[in-house]
Amino acid sequence: MSGQTKESLQALLARRKPGHALEAPFYTDQDIFDADMKYIFGQHWIYVGVEPDIAEPGDAMVVNIGKSSVIITRDDDGEVRAFHNVCRHRGARMVPEGKTMIGNIVCPYHSWTYGLDGDLKFAEHMGEDFDPKCRGLKKVAIRSIAGLIFVCLAEEPPEDIEDMARIMEEYLAPHDVRNTRVAFESDLIEMGNWKLTMENNRECYHCGANHPELTIPLFAYGFGYAPGTLDDEGQRDADRYGELAVACHARWEGEGLPSREVEHLDDRITGFRTERLPIDRSGESQTLDTKAACRIPLGGLKDKSVGGLSFWTQPNSWHHFMGDHIVTFTVLPIDAGHTLVRTKWLVHKDAVEGVDYDLQHLTEVWQATNQQDADLVEISQQGADDPSFEPGPYSPYTEGLVEKFSAWYIGRMKAALA
Repeated sequence: MSGQTKESLQALLARRKPGHALEAPFYTDQDIFDADMKYIFGQHWIYVGVEPDIAEPGDAMVVNIGKSSVIITRDDDGEVRAFHNVCRHRGARMVPEGKTMIGNIVCPYHSWTYGLDGDLKFAEHMGEDFDPKCRGLKKVAIRSIAGLIFVCLAEEPPEDIEDMARIMEEYLAPHDVRNTRVAFESDLIEMGNWKLTMENNRECYHCGANHPELTIPLFAYGFGYAPGTLDDEGQRDADRYGELAVACHARWEGEGLPSREVEHLDDRITGFRTERLPIDRSGESQTLDTKAACRIPLGGLKDKSVGGLSFWTQPNSWHHFMGDHIVTFTVLPIDAGHTLVRTKWLVHKDAVEGVDYDLQHLTEVWQATNQQDADLVEISQQGADDPSFEPGPYSPYTEGLVEKFSAWYIGRMKAALA
């Protein structure tokens, strides 16, 4: 980053008005996007997938984070490892993006061969003085939290992920992620900046008008509303949610299911939030009929009505854990105006499609919601590109968590440039 670019970005960061949307360059400028990739995605813990993606020894998954490509493997001892997808010979990309099964990591250029532990095992024609011990794959920091995989590209990753792990492992344990499998996965490219994708996720102000499927199981009023603005029916729904949340939290906590809100979205380097939320009607799952989509429950859960455990992480994920299935979301920037949203639906590892679950029933709520959100992100990007764009105020009642995302982002960028 040039000195002039750095000064320009620092000026934008300094004049950001709390409680308001970010200025247009944060969504449109290529230099700021490059800074995001360096200081946000290059320095923080990034959610990339689940252990069932690499369930068996020899399974591998490649995830691209900007210009960086990361190989995630499970070695013969069952340990999960991560390496830069760059050959130590002349730098060739070795494994294509996606999932595969490999006995070794073999560079297709000159056949340098690495074990699943990253050590160089074979390099032909290199001479007697060549020491293979110095040419193993470069490691990437990796941390599995109850089966959710995070990586960090920084040489010194933030240590506070251990605080998040200590709290979240208790919340996630009942859903037993490691004993699930990925029933379906979708990649959706949104026509907008990654921050617009995250901001859209952090509020439900838009839900009532845009998410007819999601608002069947999900209470939109559970994320806030302005007092005195609801009609009688809306106020009854909001009151019903409040009463249900109190009753459900007491019942779930009594059953040993952590449910209370824990919120650290903007006061830690590794920001996160969690809370177990009631599901409407039958209360079982985020489906169109609110009933469980999969016949086999997760973990040792016996009560079908355990709501939906919500888990958000900065800068790039959100998740929903229910009694019968899990939905996880990964956000990976492509360029200033395009973002990949990768969604995975997980069911019990023994569940059989067509016998224990119907794939359409399992996925239809979030398939529809993802596309609706993508459409909203696209028109938001179009607005940010318009010369007349001016940051507007956030709702103090329904967009407080958007403000926390923006405040976290501004704070982390300021710290990086200080």
